[in-house]
Amino acid sequence: MPCFRYAIGVLRYKMSLKDNINLFQRELQEFRCRLIAVSKTKPPEMVQEAFDSGQRIFGENKAQEMMTKYDQLPKEIEWHMIGHLQTNKVKYIAPFVALIHSVDSLKLLEEINKQGKKIGRVIPCLLQVYIAQEETKFGFDAAELNTLLTNEVMSQFEFVKIQGLMGMASLTDDQEKIRSEFKGLKTLFDKIKSGPLPGNTEMKELSMGMSSDYKIALAEGSTLVRIGTAIFGERNVLR
Repeated sequence: MPCFRYAIGVLRYKMSLKDNINLFQRELQEFRCRLIAVSKTKPPEMVQEAFDSGQRIFGENKAQEMMTKYDQLPKEIEWHMIGHLQTNKVKYIAPFVALIHSVDSLKLLEEINKQGKKIGRVIPCLLQVYIAQEETKFGFDAAELNTLLTNEVMSQFEFVKIQGLMGMASLTDDQEKIRSEFKGLKTLFDKIKSGPLPGNTEMKELSMGMSSDYKIALAEGSTLVRIGTAIFGERNVLR
């Protein structure tokens, strides 16, 4: 019997892809939150079906897979990088990526700025915050984030636009733990938003919530939810 965290996804992906998307879009509209359809490992044909059903924002976690799909699919698609991004992969997505959610180091910011400068394009980004009690997660903690945003080097990144924060909750059935982690991220978001910020930084997007915990994320103020399983079904295994 599936645990509660996955019950929503199990129910929804038995519906048609179009029905799943329409259901999410209606639900999220009430919260003024946008849907990112997480298409990692899914074939271009399935992404095209989702696009034809009205979905325009798609999330990938590998740069080369995103680049391949970008070449094959409609250019109206807004591609979001949601996975851990290595510096040597930035060049593949810099010309077209709409938003990089997973900026987790100053080194990565420097590379994004470098690649943006090469092509004359300002690249929108979110700063990833470490909110889960899991060693496998990436991101800044609150102190590191404060240090970064008050570092004068930030003003030198002319080809980066920081638009907000992203966080991933712990993988657990404990809803109160998840809620506490999302609430903490929203509090940090609001605190940063109310303070002085570098010229290339604003706090308008808060990316948190996936298939298993998006309802909690919505209640805690998410503006972008990343939904894969509950739209497309179980992830395909890449070999």
